[in-house]
Amino acid sequence: MNTMSYKGYTARVEFDERDYIFVGRILGIRGIISFHGETVAELQTEFEHAVKDYLADCRKAGVHPEKPASGKLLLRVPPEIHGRALVAAQAAGKSLNQWATEVLQHAVQQDG
Repeated sequence: MNTMSYKGYTARVEFDERDYIFVGRILGIRGIISFHGETVAELQTEFEHAVKDYLADCRKAGVHPEKPASGKLLLRVPPEIHGRALVAAQAAGKSLNQWATEVLQHAVQQDG
């Protein structure tokens, strides 16, 4: 997946072969915010405008803009997986939170 980031927001980028443009969509928020450009430079500029417009619209409406992630993650997993993860964390000399953070970090690095 191709992405770009600005002010803590990340957008997925794809190339539309039919219209011969790059299309982006901001990830991690409920609203649908998309943008496009014919060049990478234009796409980056439009992404920055989209984020700035989103933040300005939130200010005008008196609402707090959504942040893509708060840093808190609640997972529900089967008890046997929870137990095995706890044992793996303890075997590594880490808290379950530290261990899970490292495992997630490794997973997202493999994907990106």
